[in-house]
Amino acid sequence: MKGLGARGRTEGEFMNKRIIFATGNEGKMREIHMIMEGCGAEIVSMKEAGIHTDIVEDGATFEENAIIKAKTIMQMTGEIVMADDSGLEIDFLDRAPGVYSARFMGEDTSYEIKNAAILEKLAGVPEEKRTARFVCAIACALPDGRIFTSRENMEGMIGYESRGGNGFGYDPIFYLPEYGCSSAELTPEQKNELSHRGKALRSMREILKREYII
Repeated sequence: MKGLGARGRTEGEFMNKRIIFATGNEGKMREIHMIMEGCGAEIVSMKEAGIHTDIVEDGATFEENAIIKAKTIMQMTGEIVMADDSGLEIDFLDRAPGVYSARFMGEDTSYEIKNAAILEKLAGVPEEKRTARFVCAIACALPDGRIFTSRENMEGMIGYESRGGNGFGYDPIFYLPEYGCSSAELTPEQKNELSHRGKALRSMREILKREYII
């Protein structure tokens, strides 16, 4: 007998459904596919779903921005939609760039330039004051109006130079002292295990399993 989920849903009702992930970032989608592999649903990007729209992310928190993105695309499509909002918090800079991480110095500015600017801002700052973290909030919006969220961090520090080519965004300047390398020097498997996004996605995956969504 199939178990009953929230609102009387049966365990198999959402099985083999498609979940749209509200992003066009190919690097992010590679991580998402690895982490969500075998979840029982097809995960597609907005581009793969044929959705081309700009979403105004004007929330004050990572959770608010993730919910805005997920709800916007869910209302457009009537499908299950997941979205994330993630960013870098640097304690010495009062947790900037924070929710403005993607827009720091302009969305069209390369991360090579952004990373160089952050390293310049922290020039001469001692190691104990270079603490930082990556933050990721995941939201899942369902057509029935329910919304689930998860949030996780990856703690580290800002290094003294850009290192590594395995990641994207701020990964090359985010240093993990316990591993002796930057986030961009981790293997994809290591990064998915340790990263803010990996942990938040696994938390969301457990929520969706508990609710019989996947």
